[in-house]
Amino acid sequence: MTKRYCLTLDLKDDPQLIAEYRRYHKKIWPEIKKSIRDSGIEEMEIYLLGTRMFMIMEVNDKFSFEAKAKADAANPQVREWEELMWKFQKPLANSKPGEKWLLMECIFKLEG
Repeated sequence: MTKRYCLTLDLKDDPQLIAEYRRYHKKIWPEIKKSIRDSGIEEMEIYLLGTRMFMIMEVNDKFSFEAKAKADAANPQVREWEELMWKFQKPLANSKPGEKWLLMECIFKLEG
């Protein structure tokens, strides 16, 4: 069974940094793609408007945020990628120290 999660994060308000961030995401490192797939994430999309990003993840039963965080912490390439991405990213006002992507709550779904 597939489950969907939606998350949000801001980028720093700097056109050059945003352009560089886009370039990195046109060709993510192979190790990053592998870590995403290995965690149970089957599909992932990131959308951008101004500095606000919106991520949609479709995950399988294998996925958990806790397991992904643990695997990322043990993976030197993922840690390097995440440190590099902090150059571009800006935490949301209501985030905790060190927290990046925040899980969004679904408040409407068109059904029927």
